[in-house]
This record gives sequence, structure tokens and C-alpha cells, in this order.
Amino acid sequence: MFLVDSHCHLDGLDYQTLHKNVDDVLSKAAARDVGFCLAVATTLDGYVAMREQIGERDNVAFSCGVHPLNQDEELDVERLHSLAAQPGVVAMGETGLDYYYTPETKLRQQSSFSHHIAIGRALNKPVIVHTRDARADTLAILRQEQVMDCGGVLHCFTEDTDTAGKLLDMGFYISFSGIVTFRNAESLREAARYVPLDRILVETDSPYLAPVPHRGKENQPALVRDVAEYMAVLKGVDVETLAEITTNNFSSLFNVDLSALRQDN
Repeated sequence: MFLVDSHCHLDGLDYQTLHKNVDDVLSKAAARDVGFCLAVATTLDGYVAMREQIGERDNVAFSCGVHPLNQDEELDVERLHSLAAQPGVVAMGETGLDYYYTPETKLRQQSSFSHHIAIGRALNKPVIVHTRDARADTLAILRQEQVMDCGGVLHCFTEDTDTAGKLLDMGFYISFSGIVTFRNAESLREAARYVPLDRILVETDSPYLAPVPHRGKENQPALVRDVAEYMAVLKGVDVETLAEITTNNFSSLFNVDLSALRQDN
């Protein structure tokens, strides 16, 4: 079996007390059949530092972008384009809109989001989208900026089936995190049952949102196995089938050839 953690923040894990280094994190993941990770940036400086920390590996790819909550300064569009064009970067983001914490930066968030999509279209790299309390504007900008040309994923999905349907109509993938295992997440489980298998990804969003029974502890890529096992039950398939399909989905969306790694597994 071969699983992919389609969204993690490897630079945000606890390397003081829980993990020796990145090798340690990845070996713990591999021990649970998680053979590949997408390390996602939230600022441009953070992207540069994250690549330096992780180095070049055949089992990690990168996404480059500025999180909607990191809008302290105006987006350096040229720098984003330059960094996102680097080898090993397979996606733009995470980008999107978050009106829950900083509604006062709405306009700057919207501008940044649009630029990420435009660069994604120019570089033919999909966008990783974060949305919170901004459903209508998120969908509107995705349509306006013609995201269908580069594709994308709504990561850490917490919306309803109606939103899922609109995203699926745009060719989007939908990624589920440990939240789907939470006791009060029945509406999310309903959405997970609704989304077809060939559009589903699984992720940790580590170090956040550890799945049950690890809730309250630091999340890490190894725990995407727990998400996959839970999703397999929701979808009525065995975990091996879910792993194969979600890994194929990841390869298709991000244009990442995992065949050599999967053979070694």
C-alpha cells in the first residue's frame, strides 16, 4: 500500500522534542505506508526556508504561496512567480480566502488569490485553496480567474455538499483531513460520502488537526493513514483501494510521477 499526505507543513513540526529531524518524520510516515508528502508553504520567506530545511528528496514535493492570513504586506507577484517556477514546485499555495480571523484584509486576500491562480495558469501548476467564512467569494474568484485551466484542490475541506458540487463542476479535487473523524463533523462526513472517489485526496495539514484517536496531539504525515482508514469506511471500500485511488488522484492533479517509489514500496 502507498499513501500520499497531500498537504502538510513539514517545517512546522516539533523538532525539539518529538522528532529528531525531517528524516525521522518521513521514516515514521513510511512505516505506516505513507510514501510521499507535499510540503506546503504559507509565506514566500517560509517557502525558501522550508526548502533549505528539507532539501531535495524523491519523496517530498513543494507548493509555493502565501496563506490568506499572511497579508501583512502586499504580495510580491514577481517573486512568487519566480519561486513557483522552480523545479520541485508542483503547486501554488496555499492560497485562498479566510474572513474568519482577518476580515479587514479581504481586498488584499482577494488580490493575492487572483494572482496565485493567474501564475498557476501561466506555469500550468494547480492551486491549493484554503477557504473559511468566504464560500461565495472563493467560488466567484475561482470562476473569474478561470481556474479550470490549471486545476486545483480545496484542501482541508469543511464545506457542505452544495459547495463540493460546485467545485467538482470546475474540475476540482477535494481533500479531507483529520476533521472528518471528529465527533461533531457529521455534515462533513455527508460531503465525503458525496464526493466521488476519483476526486478525493487525503491529507494531515500537520502539525494541525490530528485525527481521532490522536486529537489534541501534534499531527504528522504518518497519521494520514488514520484519515485514509476512516475515509475508506465512509466510502465503503478497503483502505488499499482508497490508497491506490487517492495516490493516483494526487499524481494526476499535481503531475507527479510516483511509479518508481510505488514499486519500491
